[in-house]
Amino acid sequence: MPLNSPLQLSLPVHLPDDETFNSYYPAAGNDELIQKLRANAEGQGEAAIYLWGPVKSGRTHLMHAACAHANEVERRSFYIPLGIHASISTALLEGLEQLDLVCIDDVDAIAGHPVWEEAIFDLYNRVAEHKNCALVVSGSSSPADAGFLLPDLVSRMQWGLNYQLQPMADDEKLAALQRRAAMRGLQLPEDVGRFLLNRMARDLRTLFDVLDKLDKASLVHQRKLTIPFAKEMLHL
Repeated sequence: MPLNSPLQLSLPVHLPDDETFNSYYPAAGNDELIQKLRANAEGQGEAAIYLWGPVKSGRTHLMHAACAHANEVERRSFYIPLGIHASISTALLEGLEQLDLVCIDDVDAIAGHPVWEEAIFDLYNRVAEHKNCALVVSGSSSPADAGFLLPDLVSRMQWGLNYQLQPMADDEKLAALQRRAAMRGLQLPEDVGRFLLNRMARDLRTLFDVLDKLDKASLVHQRKLTIPFAKEMLHL
């Protein structure tokens, strides 16, 4: 089931085509996780991976990247963010073990909801039995600290590989910004990048959104990225 399948498109979810492994800049300490996710997407990795980190830490980017990579190598993938669990049914999980890769994002959003916890637990069991499906699950905290009511679900999540996303240093964030700018054909001078780091929220999602806004503005106004231009466009 590729990302553009009818079932995927029926979800109120936007799957950006620019969130790939190539556009992800890993912090020091996250390289092994990237390798494991690539292997999973190719059908050569672990049966289950649980990764956690705070909101806007890059978890969702990695989930999208894993699905995109699976599609590139002609494997069937499916992505579901459980932040929208109130608007969907647990029936959506039925049969997913028949796919090659299933990515479940924001799983801690269903902590304290018994029906959903049982459904995720059942999916873990079916994946373990089926053996040909890889399951990648993400949350904002470790399984033990996520607030799940079902102890067996916590045990299942701890059964596979567990990774905590390491935070990025400022120099790594600057490099990530410059890399994203280069991918868009935009030159981001170091002084402008450091200005954004000092004046904006420091998570990459916000910084990337700001960079995208400046990119569009530079095209409209036919101006290079400078600190005065950034101040003007961002009303700083």
